[in-house]
Amino acid sequence: MKKIEIYTDGACSKNPGEGGYGIVFLYKGARKEMSAGYKLTTNNRMEMLAVIRALEVLKEPCDVTLYSDSKYVVDSITKGWVYNWKKKNWIKSDKKKAINVDLWERMLEMLEKHKVEFVWVKGHANNVENERCDELAREAIKSGNLLEDENYCG
Repeated sequence: MKKIEIYTDGACSKNPGEGGYGIVFLYKGARKEMSAGYKLTTNNRMEMLAVIRALEVLKEPCDVTLYSDSKYVVDSITKGWVYNWKKKNWIKSDKKKAINVDLWERMLEMLEKHKVEFVWVKGHANNVENERCDELAREAIKSGNLLEDENYCG
């Protein structure tokens, strides 16, 4: 399996509001960047979509170290919360329905394909790649070329 490092970040101008994500791929000294913006979404959805899109574009199963500043994403996976929500038909321990189920299902599908280690990094703390992802996400929002987050239910 190819070993790849991926940094992801999501951003929203308002929450909910216009949003975007940024991704940096690092593999054997090569670098690739990717981003997209959305008309109406949430910060958590953009954090999740960054992870999903990063994994979806990989052409074969990979051994991934994925860095994110989203506790929502990292903790939901590493602490097993999302797996429990799914087992309980997307009901959380507080008996409320889990949100962003469409994206969790996509993410779980990608996690079956790739070996992924999630690493939380503190946002806005001078981590060069995390800062670059934030910049990419914000540039995507400002681009005006915004997509529809079709499953966002505000």
